Amino acid sequence: MPSNSLRIIAHHLYEYKKGVRQLILHTTGAAHQEAIENILRKKKVGYWIQKVNQKKINVFLGKSECIDIVRQMDFKSLSELTDEQDFMLGIMLGYDRLKQCRRYLRRKNGFLRK
Repeated sequence: MPSNSLRIIAHHLYEYKKGVRQLILHTTGAAHQEAIENILRKKKVGYWIQKVNQKKINVFLGKSECIDIVRQMDFKSLSELTDEQDFMLGIMLGYDRLKQCRRYLRRKNGFLRK
C-alpha cells in the first residue's frame, strides 16, 4: 500500500493534469524522494527537489517555466525568501491573491492597512 505522501503526490498530479494548478509544493520525508522522482519521471512532469534537512524535502512540481523560476530564486530554505520572492511564489502556487497581498504588506511594512 502506498504511503500517505505518495497518495498526496497522486492527488497533486491529478490537479496538475486537469490544469487546476501549474506549480505545486509538497514537503515530505526524504525517504520518499526516490519513489517520488520515479513517479514524476514516468509521468514526464517537471520537478525540482530541495533538501530541507536530513529528514525532509520540498518537492516543486509542475510546468517547466515555473520550476525554472523557483530554481532561479536560489534559496536554501523557504524562510530565506525575500518579501518579493515569497509573494511571487505564493501567487505561482495558487494561494489566495488577497491573502498574499496582505502577507506581503505585513512582511514588507510590518503592518496592514484596513
